[in-house]
Amino acid sequence: MSAPGYSSPPNQPLFPQPGGHAAPPYPVPAGGYGDPSQAPPPGFSMGYNQGQPPVMYQPGPAPGQGLEYGGIPMGISPAPVAVGVPPGLEYLTQIDQVLIHQKVELLEAFIGFETNNQYEIKNTLGQKIYKAKEKNDCCTRNCCGSLRSFDMKITDNMDREVIRLIRPFRCVSCCCPCCLQEMEVQAPPGTTVGFVKQDWHPFLPKFSIQGADGQTLLRLEGPCFACNCCGDVNFELKGKDGDQSIGRISKQWSGLLKEVFTDTDNFGIQFPMDLDVKIKAVLMGACFLIDFMFFEKVGEANQRSSVFS
Repeated sequence: MSAPGYSSPPNQPLFPQPGGHAAPPYPVPAGGYGDPSQAPPPGFSMGYNQGQPPVMYQPGPAPGQGLEYGGIPMGISPAPVAVGVPPGLEYLTQIDQVLIHQKVELLEAFIGFETNNQYEIKNTLGQKIYKAKEKNDCCTRNCCGSLRSFDMKITDNMDREVIRLIRPFRCVSCCCPCCLQEMEVQAPPGTTVGFVKQDWHPFLPKFSIQGADGQTLLRLEGPCFACNCCGDVNFELKGKDGDQSIGRISKQWSGLLKEVFTDTDNFGIQFPMDLDVKIKAVLMGACFLIDFMFFEKVGEANQRSSVFS
């Protein structure tokens, strides 16, 4: 149905955008992306069909819902809630890729003072669907470095917290197999949906993707040296038996200047479309854990590039 005062051009369907706003009723730029400057890096979007636009919808508040409930006046009605999907994660059921961009912190870039990491989570069109922010204290960030414990809040476009990540302080060396890295994923906050746990291996970074009951459902395996010298670093997502690759988490090359002078990282996550939305949330947590383990630089300390560095 066209918006009041407009007629819908032929072959130009309107679809809601993240945040609950409808697309403008005029032709959009060709090429499959909303803005060419926000398109994902070449080679990342595998099998993306430009002729079939995705459903761009992040559920919003019901009509007439007041601001005191976190809504906006006269907002659009939320989509029917799927059974078993945590509130706020309905949009993840419609996509098979997300992009994660770390925001540049000027204080950190110029004087090396570690601040709370902040990220934007986008779809393949470059549209922001969630944002994430680390939460801990100054002493922990600057004394414990990349090993630091933290809570991370992931909020939607209406600032509702939909996912909480909890990382305890743990070792990362292969010499300490009894105290390896892990992360708990809650959606909504207070309800555990899964865990990311590092598996001991003398050379390779390996992780188990577990459900709320602690049962391993998927596995992640990275390269021996997680160093992206002019190229991407891929962590392959495999089945429980570790045989066939069904997706990946990629640390994307950001360019020489950004890689050398800033702590800004770009990641892409690919997973099956029909994967349980709770496990998609756990994979997002795995991406942040990998970032801190292998690509986080604190002050003059060099980032790690392997499980034994």
